[in-house]
Amino acid sequence: MNTEERHKYEYEVDTSSETAAANVVRMVGQNKRALELGCGPGSITKILAERGGCRVTGIELDRDAIERVKPYCEVVMQADLNSDQWPLLLTNSGKFDVVLAADVLEHLYDPWSALKRMVAFINESGCLVLSLPHVGHAAIMSCLYNGDFGYRDWGLLDRTHIRFFGLKNIEDLFAQAALKVIDVKYINARPEQTEFAESWARLSPQTQQVFASTPHANVYQVVVKAVPISYPGEPRPIALSAPAASLPPASMISRIGSLLSYETKRRIRNRMGAWGIRIH
Repeated sequence: MNTEERHKYEYEVDTSSETAAANVVRMVGQNKRALELGCGPGSITKILAERGGCRVTGIELDRDAIERVKPYCEVVMQADLNSDQWPLLLTNSGKFDVVLAADVLEHLYDPWSALKRMVAFINESGCLVLSLPHVGHAAIMSCLYNGDFGYRDWGLLDRTHIRFFGLKNIEDLFAQAALKVIDVKYINARPEQTEFAESWARLSPQTQQVFASTPHANVYQVVVKAVPISYPGEPRPIALSAPAASLPPASMISRIGSLLSYETKRRIRNRMGAWGIRIH
């Protein structure tokens, strides 16, 4: 292993920030027995073990990542989370206080079944902590509008992403696993602050205004704590509680519409319609 070269998914975590990783760390808490699925090279694992006093069991597919995360795990096992066989590795591991998967489910062919398998490893007072990218971000809309849905090495369009989730899809993902969300954090970023800033800049100011006015336009990632439905805790809706983008007054919307050509308005309606958003 070349320790001088940083792994693709290796990054620093500022635990005082509002990043997804920092919120995952805070939701997991301290002194927990944790099962981390798709732990990668240990960016989050290291914080949990060294600062949080957590005892972590890791599951990871990449051999290089496994070598890097080993110092922070009680045990780390190699497995493909796309398989239905990985739970067999944990037959003698018992239950965990926390099962976490940070930006993992979007990489799986069947995240719905994978999430159901995770539930079996939560103890009677435990929880699940997951983070997921939000495909309804305004910057993604700009990519669709510009006809350039190009994959990248990281971010919302990481080329290894297989599944994409809007806020309602995230709610449905947990519901089908008989889970209820009891805490949720939204990681916000304006389009010009994302990896799609160039695509965003190619839009006219009027089109930017329309996209930025859609609900949850700035939600980049969602971090969720969930428990089985039978456990204590009030359920929290994800889509309804997410911070909506500030909508301009109706008079301003009308004024923006008057500045757009018929063809531009038609293109916006078509692009937004693909997301289930109707613009009159």
